[in-house]
Amino acid sequence: MRLRVIRAYLIKELLDIYRSKLILMVYIMPSMILLLFGYGIKLEVTDTRTLIIDNDRSKLSYELISTFEHSKYFNTQVKNLSEDNALRLIKQDKKDLIIIIPESFERQLLKGLNVSVNAYIDGAFPSRATTVENYVRGVVYDTMMYRLATGDESKAMVMINARNLFNQAMSDKNMIVPGLIGLVLLIAPAVLSAQLIVKEKENGTIFNFYSSPVRKSEFLAVKLLPVFLLHSINIFILFLWAVYLFEVPFRGSFLLYVFSSCLYIMISLSIGLLVSIITSTQIVALVLTLIITIIPGFLYSGMLMPISSMEGESVIEAHIYPVMYFNHILYDVFLVGDGLSAPKNLFYFLLLAGYAILLLTLGSLLLKKRAA
Repeated sequence: MRLRVIRAYLIKELLDIYRSKLILMVYIMPSMILLLFGYGIKLEVTDTRTLIIDNDRSKLSYELISTFEHSKYFNTQVKNLSEDNALRLIKQDKKDLIIIIPESFERQLLKGLNVSVNAYIDGAFPSRATTVENYVRGVVYDTMMYRLATGDESKAMVMINARNLFNQAMSDKNMIVPGLIGLVLLIAPAVLSAQLIVKEKENGTIFNFYSSPVRKSEFLAVKLLPVFLLHSINIFILFLWAVYLFEVPFRGSFLLYVFSSCLYIMISLSIGLLVSIITSTQIVALVLTLIITIIPGFLYSGMLMPISSMEGESVIEAHIYPVMYFNHILYDVFLVGDGLSAPKNLFYFLLLAGYAILLLTLGSLLLKKRAA
């Protein structure tokens, strides 16, 4: 490649990006996505509107109620209502959870008899209902284990000493924010690069390339290099947002974060380049790029649903898209810190490099130096 030709085209491309105001989208769009979704996506359910009906009025039932009242997951109210009137409150969307403690609750439990605490949950949103149910089970289990384990009636108790690794506080933002970085660096560069060649097709300036002695490799280099340089700054901007604004811990290698992000940006740029080559209008290129990037970015990144819980074709699709591999490295550098000493991280890093080379080669082959 001739450096003189690349330098001249590079200056032209940077001026075009500046004049078209696309440089604003380069930095505003990624930060807006991270801030909006970082604060907006909450998998943790707090302040569940809870009504407790205590038909036992024993010491143990009071202790159980106290545990609910002191939990951030429940906004607890205790009333003496009938079951039908309580359920009517859920139908009227005034309560999310009804807990009914039966009569003789403490007496039967201390005798070793089976006893049930009834919990009625608003199941309109299944994922939220499942989370609330797990919270209720946890509160009841912890209260009963503590109460019985400290009493004389306890003979052989099995205690669970659980500890959460890497995300000890079980904070949503520690999982959501790194995943959003992977989503942002997939969408934003692809959207911008998808406009590079198709814009020249619409304006007719692509014929300058067809008739000039500029090689395909030089043309691709000057198209991708400015966008890559601009978006590479987002690697550091998003890192600062994550660590200092959202206070996500960073335990891994910063160099691994930077180099893997650079490879990932090249993959994103190559995806946009392929779209720009095969389409004829900017609007089609934009819509196609958003479909290709946003849907797999959410579904197959592991941010909202673990890849290990997927089955059938979804597992294959998750392993086809590179977002899963990059997000695995992101979660490692932010929360774990194994780096390339972990074989899986090294393998995924090499896969990203392979993706970048493959997609760039494919774009070079599809680009023709002649009118279609």
